Amino acid sequence: MKALMQRVTQARVDVEGQCIGQIDHGIMLLLGVDKGDDQAKADQLLHKVLHYRFFADSDGKMNLNVQQAGGSLLVVSQFTLVADTQKGLRPGFSNGAPPALGEELYNYFVTKAQDTIAVATGKFGADMQVSLTN
Repeated sequence: MKALMQRVTQARVDVEGQCIGQIDHGIMLLLGVDKGDDQAKADQLLHKVLHYRFFADSDGKMNLNVQQAGGSLLVVSQFTLVADTQKGLRPGFSNGAPPALGEELYNYFVTKAQDTIAVATGKFGADMQVSLTN
């Protein structure tokens, strides 16, 4: 499981011109699922996402995690994160999880995150337009 995290002041995801997920202050998270991933890996990644300290405290030092900073998560599935780019000029996706497993673990990750923090999402497998302000 791979994630790309971006600290944002706002982020949103649109599908067919309609906003389906939006947050203000928090983390925009692109999430990719590999073939060998499971719920244990999702739990481990979620723990890191929720506890990674990259928000400023009152002294301007990056000491706060997203929860301590009062932020939210916007989680968007992104299969290209698991691309193999070692050879050639065309990425390979053979390491990516099959769509059913990818969606299952994406939904698991989101559900577990919602137990702890406010979460907005994209739509698994949809053509999404993502925008953010960092």
